Amino acid sequence: MTPTETGVTTLGGILAEVARRRKSVVVYAPDRAERDLAETLATRNVTVEHRTLPTIGDDAFVVVRDDGRFRGAISLADLLVFLAPPIERPADLDSADLEYRAIFELLDETLFVALNRRQLLATSREFEDRAWRTGRGRLHVGFQSPDAFAAQADLYRQLATATDIDVHVYVDSAVAADHLDDAPLTIHVGPSDEIGRYWFILFEDGGNGTQNCGLVAEETAPGQYRGIWTYDQELIARAFAAIE
Repeated sequence: MTPTETGVTTLGGILAEVARRRKSVVVYAPDRAERDLAETLATRNVTVEHRTLPTIGDDAFVVVRDDGRFRGAISLADLLVFLAPPIERPADLDSADLEYRAIFELLDETLFVALNRRQLLATSREFEDRAWRTGRGRLHVGFQSPDAFAAQADLYRQLATATDIDVHVYVDSAVAADHLDDAPLTIHVGPSDEIGRYWFILFEDGGNGTQNCGLVAEETAPGQYRGIWTYDQELIARAFAAIE
């Protein structure tokens, strides 16, 4: 039974649901060329398979499938270049070629099974920058400790003061926020199943949703996380519902 079927949406339920959507890519190549791709996708809940082709030089290609459905095809060389960081998502994904839309969709809603703090911080900075550039909408951010919030407090004060973004921050214990008293942001303090356990940053642009983005991650061991990042509007709306 999915979280939507029970009528209750939780961040943990969203992660569990996405984890069940294991996706696959099939590499068609004359040798074991999928090894480089498997290493690149090792942190994601993606199956990489190999199909042998006759020797065809550099013409190896990749087929993306989701629940057995064909989503697109791209050359292996282009895909490996594409996946090299930083990965930049086009503002208008619908305008991208079919094969690139398939890759973005593969990455958007695929569970990362191994993430570290550096990777989460980099993604969080990207989403905060997107909020800055948009300048409107709502941004909800969860911190796992008061110290983590204190390190970012000035940034969120500036976001709330200098933009039209409705900023909410969540911390699972008391925080010293006296210097934020004059900032138009909302601080949520208190125990919750969703707060403290998860690292999350959710942004809705207040318009057509093209800038919406979300990150939800759960710590599985000290300094190690599993989670998702997504630009899917429906999934982001459900994540908002889980914490409100």
